[in-house]
Amino acid sequence: MLDQTDMIILQELSKNSRIKMKELGEKAHLTGQAAASRVAKLEYNGVIEGYSIKVNEEKLGCFMHAFINVYLHDIHHRPFFSFVKTQNQFILNNYKISGDGCYLLECRFPSNEYLNEFLEKLSEFANYKISTVINKMN
Repeated sequence: MLDQTDMIILQELSKNSRIKMKELGEKAHLTGQAAASRVAKLEYNGVIEGYSIKVNEEKLGCFMHAFINVYLHDIHHRPFFSFVKTQNQFILNNYKISGDGCYLLECRFPSNEYLNEFLEKLSEFANYKISTVINKMN
């Protein structure tokens, strides 16, 4: 069971996973050593599964951000999964969904040409509906 201190630690690590344990301890009203011990316990218990970085895709040249609802042609999904594995440079996330469609792809593309090529290949396996991101609201 997590207590309020654990929740503070998780919140602070979510903002900055590279925070120094001394600083994390100050935010959680602990010593640096006690904060490190709590983090180690959260990791051991599987509450913290890992750490990651947030990449600015635009700085990498991927200016087109799109969400694509995928409607598979038939019940066999393996050809679609094989296609997705070959497109990991564009696909940020692949979600299995209920409701409108079978899967929801979150993608980034350097240009409309790359997006169009991706959609032509995708159409071999599925129908789709695309929504492009105009602006991220905070």
